[in-house]
Amino acid sequence: MTEQKRNNGNSSLQRRTLLKGAAASAALLPAGLSQSQSVRASSESRQPFVIDVHHHSVPDQYVKEMNRLNYNPSHGKGFPRWSPQTTIDVMDQYGIAASVTSVSSPGVYIGDKNSALSLARNLNEYSAKVSQQYSTRLGYFAILPMPLVEDSIKEALYALDELNADGIVLLASSGEKFLGDPDFDELMAELDKREAVVFIHPNVHPTSDQLALDIPGFYLEFMFDTTRAVTNLIYSGTMEKYQKIKWIVAHAGATLPYLTWRLSLANVESPEVMEKAPRGVAAYLKTLHYDTALSPSPTTMASLLQLVEPTQILFGSDFPFAPDPLVGLELKEINQNPLLNDQMRKMIYRDNALRLFPRFATEEESQLTLKSYDLQQHEKLSGMKRFIINTLKSMVD
Repeated sequence: MTEQKRNNGNSSLQRRTLLKGAAASAALLPAGLSQSQSVRASSESRQPFVIDVHHHSVPDQYVKEMNRLNYNPSHGKGFPRWSPQTTIDVMDQYGIAASVTSVSSPGVYIGDKNSALSLARNLNEYSAKVSQQYSTRLGYFAILPMPLVEDSIKEALYALDELNADGIVLLASSGEKFLGDPDFDELMAELDKREAVVFIHPNVHPTSDQLALDIPGFYLEFMFDTTRAVTNLIYSGTMEKYQKIKWIVAHAGATLPYLTWRLSLANVESPEVMEKAPRGVAAYLKTLHYDTALSPSPTTMASLLQLVEPTQILFGSDFPFAPDPLVGLELKEINQNPLLNDQMRKMIYRDNALRLFPRFATEEESQLTLKSYDLQQHEKLSGMKRFIINTLKSMVD
């Protein structure tokens, strides 16, 4: 939901619709939603409910190619063993109804163009087949051979238009460049044209590998990679120019919520930034979606909730890089977070994701959406009628 839409005078209608949807589907709440309940979903009493937008696939072909290229993951996590069945198993274990999978860092480009092009195509076609096999449970973000822009455009169009990918995953940095670099404009234009959902996942920038720190990139550098990329997307004017892209930022926005005030100094100190981002830094940040992957603590969520409405927050697990027990801990943290009530948890766990990925809606939820649309149309027509009647009265008077 964009900032403009939140301010267009329909906020009261949206709130009423939200409350009606929450009341009508209260029975669907996952096991463990209330603080007094268990985290694990009970297959006997509850249907899977949660939608996970930060869930990785690590196919054998991907690991084999990384090994062939002698790539040693600088993020410090290695490559976990994975299969579609392990994903389904952990989803069933924790009441996750659907997951949108993605390839994580380092993506597919490791200095070998031919390898990157072939691997991106093979992974996307593989993900499409898995998504078809588990059509109600699994979706995927297509991977692109970035920073090869022309080839990435071709792959994005193929994945979105032919394979019906649910969106695109872009690493925050590719090679030396961050998202927002003008060299990526043509790709942004194509994604904007298709109103694509784009998931921003961190990478380890080459400069991070030069730091005299014996700390895996997974802990610190990932966070700064994301922060730099999103800041560059705003400062460069990319977000102003391509407003139809629906962005999801990993890990609760990394350090962005904490740094919002500082980054917003550019609103008054940099005429160049204000020219390219006239709405102000905070306004752009408020339009983005943020997942909770490895960031569900009260301290992190407090900062994020100071920046955005609960409507912008989505559940993410980071499985399998976050192993099975950690997924359970993430859910427990959200379930017990004193800053959240059950309605907010329901939004985070499911409702917000359904706006981006409506194909995962149940039949009942689809009917509620239609009713909400009918209500909006009725109120619009009623408003027009009132305007016409009042205009006619003023003419008569």
